[in-house]
Amino acid sequence: MSKKSYYTAEGLKKLRDELRQLKDIERPRASQAIAEARDKGDLSENAEYDAAKEAQGMLEMKISKLEEVLSGARVIDESQLDTSKILVLSKVKIKNQTNGMEMNYTLVADGEADLKSGKISVNSPIGKGLLGKSVGDVAEIQVPSGIMKFDIVEISR
Repeated sequence: MSKKSYYTAEGLKKLRDELRQLKDIERPRASQAIAEARDKGDLSENAEYDAAKEAQGMLEMKISKLEEVLSGARVIDESQLDTSKILVLSKVKIKNQTNGMEMNYTLVADGEADLKSGKISVNSPIGKGLLGKSVGDVAEIQVPSGIMKFDIVEISR
């Protein structure tokens, strides 16, 4: 049984596009590489054939894993989410109590996390520490260097 994971419509489309790319383009390319290596003769000492078979196995494993993720994927309806507390897809502004630095993050599913664009996973230490908090709350988050405290300044969608 696959694990349920929640995505935005955009994130789910990206996963489906990746799967389509792997199946429609990469899989035939891997089969072609095996066929070309097979045509070169003796398979018992053909490193090119072994490498092509290994690459195909890795590709099939990746396809299988992506299909499993997609089978448990659910799209989040943002209009149904409560904006009074931090949930998946919440945009939050937090302030570090130690240095006063303010940060903006959007909490997303693991597959959509991208720190450069301000998207952090709900399963990351900060994401877990923020879930369920409201404006005015203090999130105490365990990090390798100790406990960091963040003031929840703003929550939006």
